[in-house]
Amino acid sequence: MAALVIHETIRKNGDEELLRPISALAWSGLAAGLSMGFSFLTEALFRSSLPDAPWRALVTNLGYPLGFLIVIIGRQQLFTENTLTAIIPLHAARNLATLMSVLKLWAVVLTANLVEAVRQLAVEAAGVSPAVATLRGVFAGWLIATVVWMLAATETARIPIIVSLTYVVGLADLTHVVVGSVEVLFLIMIGVKSWLSFVTAYMRPTLVGNTLGGVSLVSALNHAQVVAGAPKARISRI
Repeated sequence: MAALVIHETIRKNGDEELLRPISALAWSGLAAGLSMGFSFLTEALFRSSLPDAPWRALVTNLGYPLGFLIVIIGRQQLFTENTLTAIIPLHAARNLATLMSVLKLWAVVLTANLVEAVRQLAVEAAGVSPAVATLRGVFAGWLIATVVWMLAATETARIPIIVSLTYVVGLADLTHVVVGSVEVLFLIMIGVKSWLSFVTAYMRPTLVGNTLGGVSLVSALNHAQVVAGAPKARISRI
């Protein structure tokens, strides 16, 4: 499928998401936050059934894609997915109204994801420095946004795309602002970490990394390649 067709598919989906009311975004975001808990539940089930061997991580991380499968196939709202879907319409329109709609979408969805995440059981703590969290977050945001771009190009390989790319995110211990918050927020609940440490050491750097990876490395570059390769008569509509 041509890049221009993929771009237009994502742009139309983004326009639809930006028009959704706040209540619909919030409920969808809550559902996504709940669904992402299944990633860690499945990983915990795999880990509890396997010996402590060097290859164990290869198997346990097969549970990581489950939450993403539920969220993406179920059309629930996940923050890192929206870094691509919502940004494409902003690149096309480039006006304040669209920017405000994007910020509203991000704020509602991210808040809803994290509110639900605090209720979930985590299997282990996220012990990374802010710098590492940011760097890993860039690659995680890059891969998750790439999932969205690739899904717009196919109707027959959706599940393999989601499973393979999110499996790499889990296997490489890349930081995801929603999934990783399940772990860190659980530590707050049991008194191991403070809210301040969560925000400054994990959430903020991971959020920056995911946004940079999704917006700069995927949506902006893919939009640029479409604009550069589109006929002049169509550039004004992109």
